[in-house]
Amino acid sequence: MLATMRIAFPVLLLSFAFGSSVQLQAAAADPEGHWVSVWTASQYAPLKFLPFPSETPITGTLRMVVRPSLGGERIRLRLSNTYGTTALQAGAVHIALTDSESKIVPGTDRAVTFGGSPAITIPAGAPAVSDPVDLSVKALAELSVSIYLPSQTEISTWHRGAQHDSYLAGPGDMTSSLELPHPETKHAWYFLSAIEMWEPPTTTAVVAFGDSITEGSNNLPKSYADYPDQLSERMAGRDRHGSMAFVNEGIGGNRILHDGAGASALARFDTDVLSNPGVSNLIVLEGINDIGFPRIRMAELKIPNVTLKENIFASQKVSSDQMVQGLQQIATRAHDHRIRVFCGTLMPFEGTNSYDAEGEAIRQSVNTWIRSSTVFDGVVDFDALVRDPDHPSRLRSAYDSGDHIHPNPDGYKAMADLASKLSFATPKQ
Repeated sequence: MLATMRIAFPVLLLSFAFGSSVQLQAAAADPEGHWVSVWTASQYAPLKFLPFPSETPITGTLRMVVRPSLGGERIRLRLSNTYGTTALQAGAVHIALTDSESKIVPGTDRAVTFGGSPAITIPAGAPAVSDPVDLSVKALAELSVSIYLPSQTEISTWHRGAQHDSYLAGPGDMTSSLELPHPETKHAWYFLSAIEMWEPPTTTAVVAFGDSITEGSNNLPKSYADYPDQLSERMAGRDRHGSMAFVNEGIGGNRILHDGAGASALARFDTDVLSNPGVSNLIVLEGINDIGFPRIRMAELKIPNVTLKENIFASQKVSSDQMVQGLQQIATRAHDHRIRVFCGTLMPFEGTNSYDAEGEAIRQSVNTWIRSSTVFDGVVDFDALVRDPDHPSRLRSAYDSGDHIHPNPDGYKAMADLASKLSFATPKQ
């Protein structure tokens, strides 16, 4: 038996080495190109911490309009059942160029398959990546993604506050219809987390990672006023380092250290940043909700038919040291994947009902650390850009959307202009 083991052992080693060689060859970069995320929407479960009615299950055909930051000739979709507790059934998926509203451009409809099948069942907690589809798409051109849900489907994984309305019609599979008949308008993207394009090797993606200020809250749908979209528009056609995609992974209400409005930034980092193909740069703007949420004076909130007395976040106060540690973790994890990291300073929030002197002191402490830190590849001083020079704890009025925390389109444009000056990394070598 010992002799047999001595013979088998090197055979096992050779087998392992051969298998590793095959894997390494398969993982080698394709000199012709690679997949790059060109549009994203952070997925999360419907918010549970406010006493709003639960989302009604849906069935029929969903048509969602998205705007990729780059164009291409081959495209694939990434669906998500990340927060589902049961399998998600998609009976059919189609993609086409958008004409207007729920109408698509004739002749551009393409069926999307998954391993050659037009339907897919996505296990609870899992994503799904489609097969490539040939479709010529220009940068900043709207696409319509249609998903047929053959049975009543719980809204478990979505992105509320979409930059463009979505449309629901049914029952039945209308994914290839030129226009949905009498659709119900929705204000979310459902189960759709990314659009990916086959791009040249010099093309990479920049992820904007943050909360509602990154998401673009307080602006009209279809305006694409958020700073990542305006950054895409500004950088379109510029050839400093080859083409770059700019994708938005912001969630309204998100925090670095606690769940609530989506998983915490630390918990969702792998899904929303590292799982995106082609990422070489990251802009982080997180933390103002870590400061503000525990200080919200709930009784002052004006929500129709809702009275709130206790702040359920009151026990989740964080220190500046804890926030700094969280930002350090993000930088370290990004650098482990050779992603260049830029950190934005936290913007003013005086005038909101979560502002107090203690919270402002924490914001100033975190910003002082960001400006002097060596853990990032650069700093985007959004605070210095948008603050009122005569009252630095407030947004300047020209940039205030009215709620004293979210910029208006001009404020977001100023943010995009500032971010466009960053020294983004060239493709990872």
